[in-house]
Amino acid sequence: MKKLTTIAAALAFGAGLGAAAPAAAQQRFVTIGTGGVTGVYYAAGGAICRLMNKDRKRHGIRCSVESTGGSVYNINTIRAGELDFGVAQSDWQYHATAGTSRFKEAGPFKELRAVFSVHPEPFTVVSRKELGATKFEDFKGKRFNVGNPGSGTRASMEELLNASGMTTGDFSLASELKADEHGAALCDNKIDGFFYGVGHPSANIQDPTTTCGAKLVPLVGAAVDKLVAENPYYAKVSIPGSIYANNPDPTPTYGVVATFVSSTNTADDVVYEVVKAVFDNFDDFKKLHPAFANLDPKEMIKNGLSAPLHPGAAKYYKEKGWM
Repeated sequence: MKKLTTIAAALAFGAGLGAAAPAAAQQRFVTIGTGGVTGVYYAAGGAICRLMNKDRKRHGIRCSVESTGGSVYNINTIRAGELDFGVAQSDWQYHATAGTSRFKEAGPFKELRAVFSVHPEPFTVVSRKELGATKFEDFKGKRFNVGNPGSGTRASMEELLNASGMTTGDFSLASELKADEHGAALCDNKIDGFFYGVGHPSANIQDPTTTCGAKLVPLVGAAVDKLVAENPYYAKVSIPGSIYANNPDPTPTYGVVATFVSSTNTADDVVYEVVKAVFDNFDDFKKLHPAFANLDPKEMIKNGLSAPLHPGAAKYYKEKGWM
């Protein structure tokens, strides 16, 4: 009886507070799906939430970041209504919109909406220095990390294998480590190399290059030429020399763009406030990670975006005269 009385008193007290504090009742929560905690996706999500939460008293929206399996996972979880926003490679935004590749069984995600693109994301192959690898084919018969299931990296790895006429069976071990695990595994001699789509510079690449002298391996040749020619979301890029220890020369490769996505289930005013938080504080945003240093807002509202723009984002861009 005493317990019931205590609960009743608490409910009555709460009801009294409700009239006095309507702002608290109106607070909304949004969650951004990112990637591994050492990758740029997590940093991007954290940067967006930091700017968003700085003005929380005005708009009443609280932003939080979730470390996830990456692009494909984020899109699927937004589709399931369990995430409000997510970071995803531009190729997987394209495939989700079209209902192709990994999204063929589920069909086109017609409610998916683009918000903006972020940083370029070159596909990066890293090797143990003892291996002496100079090209991707040198990993045949070796222990190679293909990425965790559900990540955009893993899905892109499979596309590269198909274009190269290879399968995971061509490796003596095709490990499925998450991005946070592959650097340590390389330095501990548990794998010989790994494939990772990431913005540069990245702590995830910096750690093995500094700790055990790991080497970046070029991604070039007929298979890459074919992928870039046939897919509008791919482009040839180069990772600058000397941004990582023991790697003084530029590394030619190809890649995508990291994009920020949502769905029609996320309210227009929420998306508007997220976009406003980023672009009204753009100089601060660019300082939050080295990969953001050269971003241009007018490029970010079109590069790598194949899903329709979310109306909340489009409203802000029109106000700024960018559209």
